[in-house]
Amino acid sequence: MNEPDLEALQARIEHLERQLLQAQKLASVGELASSITHEFNNILTTVINYAKLGLRHKDAANRDKAFDKILNASQRAAKITTGLLSYARHKESRRESTSLARIVQDMIVLIEKDLHVHRIRLEQNFNGNPHAHINAGEIQQVVLNLMVNARQAMQPGGTMTISVSQDSAEEWGEIVVKDTGAGIPAEKLPQIFSRFYSTKSADEQGQGGTGLGLALCKNIMESHHGRIRVESAPGYGTKFTLKFPLTPPPDLLGTGAASESTLKAQRDPATTSTSR
Repeated sequence: MNEPDLEALQARIEHLERQLLQAQKLASVGELASSITHEFNNILTTVINYAKLGLRHKDAANRDKAFDKILNASQRAAKITTGLLSYARHKESRRESTSLARIVQDMIVLIEKDLHVHRIRLEQNFNGNPHAHINAGEIQQVVLNLMVNARQAMQPGGTMTISVSQDSAEEWGEIVVKDTGAGIPAEKLPQIFSRFYSTKSADEQGQGGTGLGLALCKNIMESHHGRIRVESAPGYGTKFTLKFPLTPPPDLLGTGAASESTLKAQRDPATTSTSR
């Protein structure tokens, strides 16, 4: 195969990979569409009912209560809309210093209602506000994919733990997604990042795993010079850890994003590890 053909093939592969990423993003939103729609319906019901209450009762106390409830419900709707728009609009390849805590918080807003519907308890641990040089949309996709996988791995009554922390000495920022599901057998752990390999079986709606989600997560993390690690054992649940090279916050960088030349020296070769 001559050089022009190789270049054309590489361009085609890159185009298909972008399409695959977008399809995976839509699939993640599709998993949450029902619960998000239900949440918006609850918000609208609250706004309508308290608007009627405010119209019926002319005294200041009842009107103030109605306004407060309407304001709170509207702010909740705004948070969900902001999270969806943030997730949907990041299509460009630009990378900049971004708060990992903000990435996680935007995705939690999208999945909270789904966790409530399935009676999954959510624990959040934020220790510091680490920043990393990332494409926000791609890392949002990784985080949301891990959250959806964790929810699907648990029965009602389970607990999902989301943590963000930083190790300034080692110059790493971390995002951890942990579930209390059935866990993954040791013999399957080395394969879970392989394309088209899935530990999910089809459910009553016929919705099984495609085996593409974790493979895409691995590729995205490697492209960010980060690491993705899984720890799991049957009966003890599963924990995924995402590690990113730390960068200064935008207000300390002057231009809002670190240059590639400055950051390149801080990056270690990407690795993916699994442990029981």
